[in-house]
Amino acid sequence: MRIFIAGASGAIGRELVPQLVARGHEVIGTTRSPAKTAAVRALGAEPVVVDALDPDSVADAVAKAEPEVIVHQLTALSGPSNFRNAKKMAAATNRLRTEGTDHLLAAGRAVGVRKFVAQSNSLWMERTGGPVADEEGRIEPNPPKDMEEAVAALRHVENAVTGISWGDGIALRYGGFYGRGTDISSAPDAVMAMLVRKRRLPVIGGGGGVWSLIHITDAASATVAAIERGKPGIYHVGDDEPAPVHVWLPELARALGAGAPRRVPAWLVRPLIGKGPVDMMTRARGISSEKTKRELGWTLRYPTWRTGVIEGMS
Repeated sequence: MRIFIAGASGAIGRELVPQLVARGHEVIGTTRSPAKTAAVRALGAEPVVVDALDPDSVADAVAKAEPEVIVHQLTALSGPSNFRNAKKMAAATNRLRTEGTDHLLAAGRAVGVRKFVAQSNSLWMERTGGPVADEEGRIEPNPPKDMEEAVAALRHVENAVTGISWGDGIALRYGGFYGRGTDISSAPDAVMAMLVRKRRLPVIGGGGGVWSLIHITDAASATVAAIERGKPGIYHVGDDEPAPVHVWLPELARALGAGAPRRVPAWLVRPLIGKGPVDMMTRARGISSEKTKRELGWTLRYPTWRTGVIEGMS
């Protein structure tokens, strides 16, 4: 198939493009920066510079590419790990998940795209229910105030994409990425790993929030399966061992050669970092990916983060 990947130079794009090319697909990959076109080409894709927030730029690029499938992996979640930059990245990502999604959908419909696959996130599953949710679960309707825009943007992606009538719309709720090119890797500039090494990422409260993690290679292979065999709707993409923060974070620290993470009361850090991050560390729910494995024939290279954070970090 001819596949248009919006966000080909991002963490998952860098894994996804080679997997698709290896399976015989023809890939057109977007980047915001002309400086990254050579890197996209080296992955095996035809690069194109696109401003995803400019509807004319998106429409022109998609019309020229004439794809059968569009894959939406656009975020702005990279850069220095300071508070001001984090807020800017979050705001930009929210726009990409709302305006950017709408621009890509309009362009896809205009050229007769038959499948549209988009990135969502599992960290904001509804907080009621058991520790693990399946695809029947919904995005949290009442998030903390400081996360309302981000959660609304996720909800927009899912509703807009799965609601199309002119093609197969698929939303992938990914777990937390780790591995090469992500914030949890052996690279010296991997933000989250750096915070763990410096013991600046504590277990908040009881650390009871359940996270589903997923190695970036497995996230990409699930995306390939969705492109090739997915049906309209939502699929979960996490490994087989959702775990509370108080379990996986110390194990990650050990794998990175760091000291055990500190433990801090939720009330102490809530005024400093906001209610949203505290909620993720204390109340998040994991996801089950049984539907994805069953319906798409997806198998994981790293079924559990316990081996992945040791064997798959570089």
